[in-house]
Amino acid sequence: MGRLDGKVAIITGAGQGIGLAYADRFLTEGAKVVVADISEERGEGALDELTGTHGSEDVIFVQVDISDEASAKECVKQTLDAFGTVDVLLNNAALYYDIDNTDNSYEYLQKVFSVNLHGAWLMARAVAPVMVEKGGGRIINQSSAAAYIYMLPPMEKFTEVSAFTYSQTKWGVVGLTKFLAAQLGAYNITVNCIAPGVTMTEATKKIVPEEFLPMVTMMTAMKRALEPEDLTGTAVFFASDDAAFVSGQTLVVDGGGCMPA
Repeated sequence: MGRLDGKVAIITGAGQGIGLAYADRFLTEGAKVVVADISEERGEGALDELTGTHGSEDVIFVQVDISDEASAKECVKQTLDAFGTVDVLLNNAALYYDIDNTDNSYEYLQKVFSVNLHGAWLMARAVAPVMVEKGGGRIINQSSAAAYIYMLPPMEKFTEVSAFTYSQTKWGVVGLTKFLAAQLGAYNITVNCIAPGVTMTEATKKIVPEEFLPMVTMMTAMKRALEPEDLTGTAVFFASDDAAFVSGQTLVVDGGGCMPA
């Protein structure tokens, strides 16, 4: 028996990388999984991969733009149509693969906030009524160790205050987790957060120069690269009955690179 037998989980951004690893592990643990992704190509590809391993009865793909309220609600509706309920929401989706760290404009900052932070809020807002009605549930947000890393290289010449775009949004997710946990706890809904370190996904390899990756690894206590599969056990714990009285917590999973108090 798996630790998530009978549970239904929506995993956003599950078309690739960490989200796909979460989906694979949740299916292994006995959950029914909704692969929720904005990209039809990625989502269908992930669905093919997962059904090849786990069969087609317990997994579906739903295309969703988490920054759009109607789309978030439709994702939950399609989940209910397919599986009848929602037990777990894993807010993994974020602007990361295509993020532009050189754009410090307010407009771009707002765009990234609309996905990385407000998208998590919209999905939680869409799923909460279902969980309240059924008497409980699990919401798992995904922040980043980037929320805790404030030492940035200085500009050669000051031009403007940086937007700190990715870090700002991921710090916001930590706060959102606490506020959601405080409101929803009375309805037996736990809300927790995972903050991964630099994870060896295709997105990371695109963003982080190849020569810097060994340095990132050496800055951790474990002295090895963080793989998507290293994060899945934490997600299963937060989704399982073992974490029934754990809420409002953020767990940094990065091999001991960032150790917030």
